[in-house]
Amino acid sequence: MNQNRIGIFDSGVGGLTVLRAIERQLPRESVLYFGDTARLPYGNRSEAEIVQFVREILTWMAAEGVKMVLMACNTSSALALEIVRDEVDFPILGLILPGAKAAVEAGRRIGVIATAATVASDAYRRAMLEVENTASVWQIPCPKFVPLIEDNRIFDPYTEEVTWEYLAPLVDANIDTLIYGCTHYPLLEPVVRSLLSDRVRLVDPAVHLVAAAARELELLGLRSTSTALPTRFGVSGDPDSFANLSVRWLGYTPTVEKVVLPQVEPSFINPLRP
Repeated sequence: MNQNRIGIFDSGVGGLTVLRAIERQLPRESVLYFGDTARLPYGNRSEAEIVQFVREILTWMAAEGVKMVLMACNTSSALALEIVRDEVDFPILGLILPGAKAAVEAGRRIGVIATAATVASDAYRRAMLEVENTASVWQIPCPKFVPLIEDNRIFDPYTEEVTWEYLAPLVDANIDTLIYGCTHYPLLEPVVRSLLSDRVRLVDPAVHLVAAAARELELLGLRSTSTALPTRFGVSGDPDSFANLSVRWLGYTPTVEKVVLPQVEPSFINPLRP
């Protein structure tokens, strides 16, 4: 069991930020990465859709024998985590709480940039205020970011215009901390950093999610002691598109398989439970 893979999933390449954090913090762990590229972006989906997508992904990952799953997607973490976490026999961790804790440790005037669904859930604000009720939180939905990143337009002049459009209200609010409320968004850091004061601290929840995963693996006696296997990549959409897009952040061209997810009834019952 200890040598089984950790499952990571996102709607696309954003979860690579979590994968990179695992490679740095948990270099002995092997990973199964899934990008639901046929159905991205998740940020404009309903809660019912997100929960259904997550159940299908978790059913597939359970069949692949993962020992833990990291939701490398803030929208899924905000809308589905509490609903599905008791439906499987392995631990599932999300981004919201680790990211919120890190943000209030960094500052008190906190901006959140996230998908429309994550902002509408109010998950980050609630989590931060539970940890530190004196924090002030501003949340900005950024629906154009994920398509721009997935289209590999990070350094397009239009992307800088859009980024400033989203950040301007936060600059006016005099934030001291900005949290990336979507795992895609750290990929925009060169643009974001160029538009913000150096005094604004940037919080990437992926780093803190993996730190939480390390503690959980240790607590459960699931830390790997072997050399990590090469990461397995699967997508629901076009494997070649994902491979070509991800090479910028991975530093190599991954082998990516096309995955057909299992059909799961909305009244999902975990087939692994008695």
